[in-house]
Amino acid sequence: MIGSFLNVVIWRVPRKESLVSPRSHCPGCDAPIAAIDNIPVVSWLVLRGRCRHCREQISVRYPFVELLTAALFAAVGARFHDSWALPAFLVLTAALIAISAIDLEHFIIPNRIVYPVGFAGVILLAGAAAIEHSWSPFGRALLGAAGAFLFFFLLHLVAPGGMGFGDVRLSFVLGLFLGWMGGMQVFGGLFLGFFLGAVIGVVMIAVGSRSRKQHIPFGPFLAAGTMIFVIFGDPIVHWWRGLGG
Repeated sequence: MIGSFLNVVIWRVPRKESLVSPRSHCPGCDAPIAAIDNIPVVSWLVLRGRCRHCREQISVRYPFVELLTAALFAAVGARFHDSWALPAFLVLTAALIAISAIDLEHFIIPNRIVYPVGFAGVILLAGAAAIEHSWSPFGRALLGAAGAFLFFFLLHLVAPGGMGFGDVRLSFVLGLFLGWMGGMQVFGGLFLGFFLGAVIGVVMIAVGSRSRKQHIPFGPFLAAGTMIFVIFGDPIVHWWRGLGG
């Protein structure tokens, strides 16, 4: 159900439309989508990926986002099942899915998502720290947010053409959540995002799907690196420290 809502966010936010009204409708014929045709994943399969009225094809992105959201929510739920930080990390997960899809299609990271998730993250993590009577993770979170933002801001000043300011704003949010987990997670999550972006960018240029002068969205790679360290960060850090003896 959250994934279904994220599909609305992905479609409407870049077009600056309301998330509340009008009700969901076919982008081809504008016919309202009946409740029976709005069941996540199932309705898309039953209708064979087409609108019931005009037979306009419905992108496979819709069931993919719904399934991805379910899978990541389950993984994050398992990771933070014993922590009051779970609601904050579920908010982050949903936001990163929407941001990634929008950045891939429109090459923008909307402030309408980044700012609310940033404010919500600070409030929810502060609440988790208060309930658990442990403020050190929240302090690390604020340091991680400030450090990540400063690093990305400096990169933007040095090479403004290589990174949009939306990525700089997003780095504050990523540093906040990774910092809650630890300093190594901040470094590892952001480094992995850079690494994924560089490797996949080179591959895309090599196969001719993008040219060197064309923009490659960076947000999805930062999101992927962050989510990998959110879910698997602790064992990765333990493994890394074990290599050092």
